[in-house]
Amino acid sequence: MTHASTPEDVLKDVFGYDSFRPHQREVVGAALDGRDALAVMPTSAGKSICYQVPAILLPGVAVVVSPLISLMADQVAALEACGVEAAYLNSTLSAAEQADVLARVARDLDLLYVAPERLGDPRLAAAVARRGCPIVAVDEAHCISQWGADFRPDYLRIRDAVDAVAAAQGSRPAILALTATATDAVRADIAASLGLVDPLRVVASFDRPNLAFSCERFPNERRRTDWVVSYVRAHADTSGIVYCATRKQVDALHEALRAAGVRAARYHAGMAESERAQAQDDFTHDRCCCVVATNAFGMGIDKSDVSYVLHRSLPLTLEAYYQEAGRAGRDGSPAECVLLYREADLQTARFLISHGSEASDGDPGAEARLQAAYARLEAMRRYAVSERCLRQRILAYFGEEAPDRCGPGVEACGVCRDAEARAAAGTADEDRTTDALKVLSCVARLQCQGRLQGRARVSAVLTGSRSVDILDRGLDRLSTYGLLASVGTAGVDRLVDVLVDRGLLAFTAEERPVLYLTEEGSAYLQSREPLMLAPGARGASAAPGAPGRGRAFGSGGGPVDEALFQRLRDVRRELAGDSPAYVVATNACLEEICRRRPTTREELLEVPGMGRRKVERYGDELLEAVRQAAG
Repeated sequence: MTHASTPEDVLKDVFGYDSFRPHQREVVGAALDGRDALAVMPTSAGKSICYQVPAILLPGVAVVVSPLISLMADQVAALEACGVEAAYLNSTLSAAEQADVLARVARDLDLLYVAPERLGDPRLAAAVARRGCPIVAVDEAHCISQWGADFRPDYLRIRDAVDAVAAAQGSRPAILALTATATDAVRADIAASLGLVDPLRVVASFDRPNLAFSCERFPNERRRTDWVVSYVRAHADTSGIVYCATRKQVDALHEALRAAGVRAARYHAGMAESERAQAQDDFTHDRCCCVVATNAFGMGIDKSDVSYVLHRSLPLTLEAYYQEAGRAGRDGSPAECVLLYREADLQTARFLISHGSEASDGDPGAEARLQAAYARLEAMRRYAVSERCLRQRILAYFGEEAPDRCGPGVEACGVCRDAEARAAAGTADEDRTTDALKVLSCVARLQCQGRLQGRARVSAVLTGSRSVDILDRGLDRLSTYGLLASVGTAGVDRLVDVLVDRGLLAFTAEERPVLYLTEEGSAYLQSREPLMLAPGARGASAAPGAPGRGRAFGSGGGPVDEALFQRLRDVRRELAGDSPAYVVATNACLEEICRRRPTTREELLEVPGMGRRKVERYGDELLEAVRQAAG
């Protein structure tokens, strides 16, 4: 579709960018050389460019395997807006439409997006092999790993499908496996399951400097709901997502937002397909300010200007949390990712795990997967109650070293903001060594007696509870009984969280976890090193006020004329028609137009993201908006 001869030419002429982002060029080069690659790159790092550029340069049709059925039409529309021949095959197409796509494979397609369940169709393999297939790109590649949080059995068909194409065309296509979140174990499983041969391995930094992470803790559901309603109302001029664990939670929170006058949509698997499609369309086209959803909203959203993601419930894994939270700020503007946590969330999460796919009866590997799922949930819980830098905790989970505090050039997390505020106020940390030793001693005594208990009972013992449960078990006869009565249940719970976080205590990986003393904890009982903590217990902050629009606006360098920006958004909406607005131009692109104020097509071509085909199709209308703003 293009006369470009180098990856750099394609990047500029087709996609409108002057240079590749980190690691993109390496993966593109591997594909052009016919080499397999495994690329782990965070959301907004530009994974799609890694296979789109070589697909345009190489003869034949590149196949992209993706689970994002609801997103395929938008992805294809975005490519067609750039002048790329693309199509998709999934269950939403009629038999006649599928036949038409297969016919196009033989003629002119550069890229074909395919849902994994279509890979078993022999007509597809035959059509692709006749045309020639240089690349098979596997998007969301972590879905092939049974150790990942989003395992999809249909992904196990990919290797056989590639072998079938290779046999038919006489050469094996290069496999590009791409994902945003994968631990070391999941990466190894991806490579083995896909049969990657000497792959290029690229692991980009997982850091998203423009995202501000924070956690809020709530004593009851009413407080949490009120907080969400207040937050969303204060951010009514931006786009956001609120994730919930269950359909019931989605419906209840959606109703609360609507009752407060908020233009909110809802999305979960219990709704009719037409209702879900309408909700996604309303959100994508800015007809509502937020969507309340389960993870059924999942990966099927591609909206670059999401300013916040709230998690009303505790996700089951940090992988899932980071992927969902990462839908904020894809345009590079500062965005907020807030986890709203109640201790009761753990019960729901454990129920979902114990009744999920990990717990399949008769499967010899089920118990191991169940243990792994509980371990991932514990990592998520530790994040929710952490008193250490949240950014550092996320990066460490994915095996990346990071400073122990948010530094210059990144949005500070809630923990680091609190620390800065205490330092500015001259508030000193408190020595809690004695209290910590009492907690450790209590667990140690229970452990010696072979009577390991969960956190609630440990807390009840230390605070001197006179409940029937404690008395009947004889736990009131422990020497540590009542030693922290003055601290209270919340204070003891906080101490337990801190001691677990520091590796002195740990929970067993099971549905009803109990506390035990680690080797480090035993050593600490002897060393008695000082344990300093910030005063007070963490709780929910006050209801948020309206954010200054400037915080999330015009972050690319220099001020932006908001009136012109809104005019360009209106023009973009008209040009997009039934397609998402980003197909025409992203918010970051519009902001740069505001700064540069181009007056000719040539000047518009210099704006990052405005390729030659986009300028030909949409340039005159965008330039006219700039001229009108200039008077």
